[in-house]
Amino acid sequence: MARDKRPPLVRRTALREGLVDVDGARIAEATEELRHRSRANLHDRLHRVRMAGGLALQAGLAAGLAYFISHRLLGNPQPVFAPISAVGTLAASVGQRFRRTVELIVGVGIGVAIGDFLIYLLGTGAWQLGLVVTVAILLTIFAGASVAIVIQAAATAVLIVTLSPSTQNLEIPRFVDAFLGGGVALLVTAVLLPLNPLRVINRAARPALDLLAGQLDATAEGLRNRDRATVQQALERLRNNKEELATLGEAIEGAKETATLSPARWHRRDELTHYAEAADPIDRAMRNSGTLVRRSVTLIEDEEPVPDTMPDAIKHLAESVRLLKHEFAVGEEPEKARERSLRAVSEAGRAYGAGVGFSGSVVVAQIRTTASDLLVASGIEQEEANRCIRTAFGEQERPVGETAEPGATPKPPTAPPVG
Repeated sequence: MARDKRPPLVRRTALREGLVDVDGARIAEATEELRHRSRANLHDRLHRVRMAGGLALQAGLAAGLAYFISHRLLGNPQPVFAPISAVGTLAASVGQRFRRTVELIVGVGIGVAIGDFLIYLLGTGAWQLGLVVTVAILLTIFAGASVAIVIQAAATAVLIVTLSPSTQNLEIPRFVDAFLGGGVALLVTAVLLPLNPLRVINRAARPALDLLAGQLDATAEGLRNRDRATVQQALERLRNNKEELATLGEAIEGAKETATLSPARWHRRDELTHYAEAADPIDRAMRNSGTLVRRSVTLIEDEEPVPDTMPDAIKHLAESVRLLKHEFAVGEEPEKARERSLRAVSEAGRAYGAGVGFSGSVVVAQIRTTASDLLVASGIEQEEANRCIRTAFGEQERPVGETAEPGATPKPPTAPPVG
């Protein structure tokens, strides 16, 4: 739509005479888009705050407790490294706290030891700082330490040199503080303030599963309306799912560790098993859905037939994902999610029987595969899931691409009951 280049006075006169404001529609559309993006951005930020709220409380408690023990109980007049070690342990070890805590403690201890020793021999200054960092890195690498230990040793050595104390004889207290901080961090996460592992996982799983369900819905609508742009947008959004999947995987590992270390969370172990075993099939469902959406774009481009039951099948897949998320969150057996997955396969069988092209047959196949992934995520063994998928799809012997005879109605497959 061309921009109205007439002077403002002329445009206002035209409006009074009942003509259309050419720019007004575009401005209103842009304003609405900005409003939508602002709401989405605010929602995303609030979700991140909720996700990090428990960690922030743990870090604050660990820092305060480490400072108190070092300063009041051990008599350290400058207990800098105890809270630093505690906070660093918590902030850098989400999902692998015990192993990373040990690594960070060792790294801090090495950095403190090397830094204090070389400062004692050489004093402080720019070249001393460079030498301390070089030696710390080389020694930790020679000892076969992990990357986390190397980085922490170097960073701690830098702090030692740059914060050279005015008070003498603090080498041993600093070394003790490094171990004290890590130990306090473990105490806080395992005993004093352990997070609810199921709540952590539910919050982390929501974005990944909502993303999958939302893009499947968009694909179904795009196919129904033969709207290539809508399906293409869903494909691009689904491709950018690494952050959601990484967050979910990290949350699962962290929750498993919390349930292992914290006596207060031991009763959650069985419930966590569902999520732990569901992580891989959910990842596969994401990937297979990506193929489904990509082929849907090609299907529209090639003007292949789209039976009404094909978008319905994809809609059922989206609803299955939502049901899986809900039933996991409330701790129920995901029977409704299983039934909806099989219903999706049943509708896909009808679509195949009605007649599809090459890309359409790929879409049908990916509906089956994604449904199988969701069944496995719900706790069904792969072999049993495959059997249920075959039964729900029905016997379809017509070659791919061959259209059904006029007036012939394919017998719809039925989904088996899921116990």
